[in-house]
Amino acid sequence: MAYARGRIRASVDALEYLVGGLGTATLALGALLWAAIVAVTCLIRVGLPAAPGALRAVRWVADRERSRLSRWGEAIPTPGPVPAGLRTAARDPFVRRELGWVALYSLIGLVTGLVGLAMPLYAVQDITFPLWYRLIPADFGAPGIVWWRIDGLSEALAVGLLGVGWLAAAIWFSPALARLQAWPGRWLLPPPPGVDLSLRVAELAATRAAALDAHAVELRRIERSLHDGTQNRLVAVNVLLGAARRALHRNPDRADEILGQAQDAAEQALGELRTVVRGILPPVLDDRGLAGALAGLAGSCVVPCRLEVDVAVRCAASVEATAYFVVAEALTNVVRHSGANRVDVAVRREHGRLLVSIEDDGHGDADETRGSGLTGIRRRVEAYDGRMTLTSPPGGPTRMDVELPCGS
Repeated sequence: MAYARGRIRASVDALEYLVGGLGTATLALGALLWAAIVAVTCLIRVGLPAAPGALRAVRWVADRERSRLSRWGEAIPTPGPVPAGLRTAARDPFVRRELGWVALYSLIGLVTGLVGLAMPLYAVQDITFPLWYRLIPADFGAPGIVWWRIDGLSEALAVGLLGVGWLAAAIWFSPALARLQAWPGRWLLPPPPGVDLSLRVAELAATRAAALDAHAVELRRIERSLHDGTQNRLVAVNVLLGAARRALHRNPDRADEILGQAQDAAEQALGELRTVVRGILPPVLDDRGLAGALAGLAGSCVVPCRLEVDVAVRCAASVEATAYFVVAEALTNVVRHSGANRVDVAVRREHGRLLVSIEDDGHGDADETRGSGLTGIRRRVEAYDGRMTLTSPPGGPTRMDVELPCGS
């Protein structure tokens, strides 16, 4: 059963991948046709002004494929904008590799995507055929096999068995088709040899800067919490203890009341200290693990929250803490800003990365520039060399996808 569930899940993931690749392949075909038209017109010097735009269109489609491949496996860095000037762009190794990719992928991506999508559709059509075969004339034949005359239930059931074959083929071959569809991008879209290192150095420099910024922001947050909250409570305790000490000689009955106030202030200061400590590294992660900690967040959320955690092996403590804070801040945003009636949180470990997704059915239109905590989430994620993708059209739904490298 575990093997069967694994195969079914792999085929469903592969189908999702193939459908996404079909869309990218359609864009690649359009970019290829536009680039071919511009190249032909360049022979008579008419298309020279349009050549940079055609190269930018190819780069845009290639970057979409890089982003898609990075979500499903090893990350592929993006090369940045196309160099200015047609001659400089023509000598750029990224441009040459992208032109080869768009020519190859527009064929392989379309074929694998259409085949991968057709198999489950044929399976559903044929399996359900015994339920509706009486609605069509017998001369119409079976779906897709017009010469197969359907005269009764036995022939319709035979078509249903054919549908079971299509379903088995979809489950068995979809992962292979997904790998074939990814092959052109995995081969041609990564940086050429010798360029990868410089891009990685630049990426690590940017990541290090983001980590330092996130660290500074976190230190300022802790300092404000201690200065504005705990310190004031402790000053109040000190003042009340001084007042109680003076009242012992003047009015002993009043001293007991002041000591009670001092005890309340000390308890509030202790509670605020605990809050600050939990903000640094929640102890619940050590006590209950990531699944238990997230279950506590989901259970205390005002908006009904459905949680799914599939992480069999513990990740590094810093990665788990980042995932915990991402979910906590996202749920806070849902409660305060989204107007949602439901929120789904899914966490799983896949291909050496921790994947976190939060989706709500609110009114959408979330914007990182409006101070809703999304900028802080992005900084915290990027500080750990992760990625955050936010999709929030007006009217909803809002979906946040976070990827974190799983150090262990």
